Amino acid sequence: MSSPSTAPLPLRPVPSPVPSQRPAADAVPVPAGEVFAVATEYLEAGRLDAADRMLGHVLSAMPNQADALHLKGMILFRRGKIAEAGELMERAIALGGINATNYRNLSEVFRLQARLDDAIVAARRAVTLDPADPLGPFTLAMAHYDRLELDACVSATRHALDMRPNLPQAHMKLAQALLLKGDLGPGWDEYEWRYQIPGAQPLMPKTDKPQWNGGPLQGQRLLLVGDQGFGDVVMFARYIPWVLARCPDVSVACSGEMRPILARMFPGLHLFNRWDEAPPFAAFCPFSGLPRLAGTRLDTIPAEIPYLRADPDRVRAWRQRLDGLVPPGLRRVGIAWAGRPTHSNDHNRSISLDTLAPIAALDGIALVSLQKGPAVAQIAQYQGRAPLVDLDKQLQDFEDTAAILDGLDLLVCVDTAVGHFAGAMGKPAWMMLPYAPDWRWLLNREDSPWYPSLRLFRHPQPRRWDLLVQQVAAELQRLVAGD
Repeated sequence: MSSPSTAPLPLRPVPSPVPSQRPAADAVPVPAGEVFAVATEYLEAGRLDAADRMLGHVLSAMPNQADALHLKGMILFRRGKIAEAGELMERAIALGGINATNYRNLSEVFRLQARLDDAIVAARRAVTLDPADPLGPFTLAMAHYDRLELDACVSATRHALDMRPNLPQAHMKLAQALLLKGDLGPGWDEYEWRYQIPGAQPLMPKTDKPQWNGGPLQGQRLLLVGDQGFGDVVMFARYIPWVLARCPDVSVACSGEMRPILARMFPGLHLFNRWDEAPPFAAFCPFSGLPRLAGTRLDTIPAEIPYLRADPDRVRAWRQRLDGLVPPGLRRVGIAWAGRPTHSNDHNRSISLDTLAPIAALDGIALVSLQKGPAVAQIAQYQGRAPLVDLDKQLQDFEDTAAILDGLDLLVCVDTAVGHFAGAMGKPAWMMLPYAPDWRWLLNREDSPWYPSLRLFRHPQPRRWDLLVQQVAAELQRLVAGD
C-alpha cells in the first residue's frame, strides 16, 4: 500500500496560451497556439520528450517566446532540473510572460530550491495578478509552511478554501500545519482530504462499503488498510488493540514488506497483501484515519512502548554476526541517511552519506549501515575514520531490521521508516529532521510523544544539514566520552 501524494499542486501550463511574440506567417508551419496545446497535452501525460520536441519547433523560430520558455522550464522541472527550470521561468517573465500561473510555478521552483524569501515574493505576485485564483494563496501557504510561518500558512490555506471549498491540496496543507502546531482535533478532520488529492493512489479498489465511524461492529468484519509509508504503518499500528476492542473481527490489508512485522505484533490477526485475497467486510478504515476516530490529542497518544519486538532467533543470529563484523570495544551506531526516492518530500528529508562526515570522523564508534535502496551505492566512496559495516546484501526484510536494531547502542537517522521501528521498539534513536518537519514531530521539542525513546534534532536554518550534523556529532562525542 503506497502513500497518498502530499506534494504541492503540480506545475500548471499557462492557460489558453497566447504567444507573447507573434511569429511571421511562415516562421512556424502550425499555428503556435496549437503547438502549445499539443505540447501541454504531452506534458500533462508525462510524455516529456514529445513535449520538448514540439516546443523545439517554436523556440527554434522564436528563441525569446515567453510562453514556450515557461513550458520548457516546466519540462526541466519534471525532469528534476530545478535550477535550470527556474532560470527559464524567470527569463520568460522578464520577456513579458507576466501572469499568475507563471508566478505560481516559479514560486514552487524557488521553494524546492529553499529560496523561500523569493518563493514568498513570487506567490504574493501571483495573488496580486489574479486575486480570484485560489491556487495563488495555496502556493503562498506552501512557502509559509516551509518557513515555519504556520499561522500565515493556515491563513493562506483558509483564504484559498474560501474561494474553492473543495480544494483538497489546500485542506491537506491546512491539516499538516494544524497537526504540526499540535492542534490535533481540527488537524485530523482536515487530514481526511488526503485521498482526494489529484494523482493520489486510491486507498483501495472501489467499494460500496462505508468508511468506519469508530463504532462497534459486533458480528461483522472491519477491513483496516495499512496505508501510506512503512513508517506510517508502524506508527499507526499502535491503534490496533483499540480497534479490536470495538471490532473483534478484523482483517488487515498491508504491503508484503510489512506483513511479517504485523503478524509478529498481532498473532492471529488476518493479514493479506493482494486485493484478490480480500475477504468480505462491512466497513473499512485506513490506519492513518485511526487517530481521528480515537479522538487522539497530545496527552492521549497511545505510547505503550515497546509494542514492536524483534524475533528472538533473529536477534541472536544478528548479534553473532555483528560480533564478527564490528571491532570490539566500539559503540555500535546504526545509520540511515535516505528514505525512498519516490516519497513526495524526499528532497527535503534525505541526505548523502558524505554529509555524515563529522560523525564518521569520531573515535570510539563503529557505524552499522541500515540503509537500503539506491543510496547504498554511496558506501563505495566512504572515507570516514569510524569503521563502516555495510549490511545491505544481508538485510533481507524488516524482520532483519528489527533484529539488528536490538543489537545496536544507538540509531542515527533521517526521518524514515527505520526511526519508527526503533521508536516502536523503545530503542534509543536520534532523528535528524528537516527545518520544516513532517507534522508528527511537532515543533520546538527534542522528544516525541509518539516515541519516547527518540531524540529529535532540528535544523537551525532551512537546508543547513551541515550545521545539524555537526550538532549531532558533538552530542555523540560527548556520549562516547562519558561511557
